[in-house]
Amino acid sequence: MTGRSRSVVDTLWPALGLGLLAAGWALIHARSGPFILPSLVDTAMALVRLFVEGTAFGALGVTLIHAVGGAALGAAIGFLLGLAGGTARPVGGLLSAPITAILGVPPVAWIVLAFLWFGTGLLAPLFTVTITVFPIVFAATLQGTRARDPGLIDMAVVFRLPPHTRFFRLLLPELAVFIAPALSTAFAMSWKVALTAEVLGDGSGVGGAFATARAHLDLAEAMAWIVLVVVFLLIADSVALGPLRRWITRHREGGSDTDRRAADATGIDREAR
Repeated sequence: MTGRSRSVVDTLWPALGLGLLAAGWALIHARSGPFILPSLVDTAMALVRLFVEGTAFGALGVTLIHAVGGAALGAAIGFLLGLAGGTARPVGGLLSAPITAILGVPPVAWIVLAFLWFGTGLLAPLFTVTITVFPIVFAATLQGTRARDPGLIDMAVVFRLPPHTRFFRLLLPELAVFIAPALSTAFAMSWKVALTAEVLGDGSGVGGAFATARAHLDLAEAMAWIVLVVVFLLIADSVALGPLRRWITRHREGGSDTDRRAADATGIDREAR
């Protein structure tokens, strides 16, 4: 299969899945009525109205700061701690249990604590998203670092590679396979946690707008906010993590492990000289 054909297929299947989801939505509306689930047309009209009135942009901007900002901060912390724990086994043993305990705390509990500590402002949602995301990335990075190929480590020692070459040419390609799924999960979860914090907090962002629509019993507008978040999440995930997933696919399909190691060794040998 050519690269163009594969790209078409990779686009077709997700589109088909979204089509099936829309068909299920329409079926539930037809069976249960608008008081259970509004029609697709009513939801689309409410969504257009949000953009025409200009309320969608401001709410999305606030939620973007809460979700993406917290996810980026949490991913950075989790990656650094996981790298330290995977490189030094005592550090990993020291961090694993406390971070697993943090992961076991429900996000709503962190939201309540964040409001008590920071008030209902910008810091509370950021803190909640960060502390929810970083254990997920930590676990993936820790596992990926400990699962490194010993042959590549020995090769780096033999060729006396500098630290930056070991990190970017050897370590990151191996870690990417472990981190990419964790980042996708953490990124999706960050939006859910951010919206929950907004609903329970000062009513800002998409979560606050959704709570207002719910209070007014405007089910079409409430569903429009949900659709807006899901669409924006899919676009942001494709833009932020799509290149990483495509790079992993090319890296794994570019040849056998032996061939890649030989090619890398040749390039690294020239660099070392």
